[in-house]
Amino acid sequence: MRTSVFAALLLAATVLPAAAQSGPTPQEQMACRSDAGKFCAEHIGKPPQMNACLRENKSKLSDACRKVVESHGG
Repeated sequence: MRTSVFAALLLAATVLPAAAQSGPTPQEQMACRSDAGKFCAEHIGKPPQMNACLRENKSKLSDACRKVVESHGG
């Protein structure tokens, strides 16, 4: 269970672009957690790659995550 929590925290920290003026809110992190794990798991802990992956998979993302990605320039 600790591994899952740790992985989720790493994932949440990488969901939105590092160049954004403010970091992702907890709500934004939760909106993309599942999608990021499903489509971009190999990029956990690598924010630039994760962001690119989410943008590349935007058409497959849940509505909530797609809105988050778009609101941060994706």
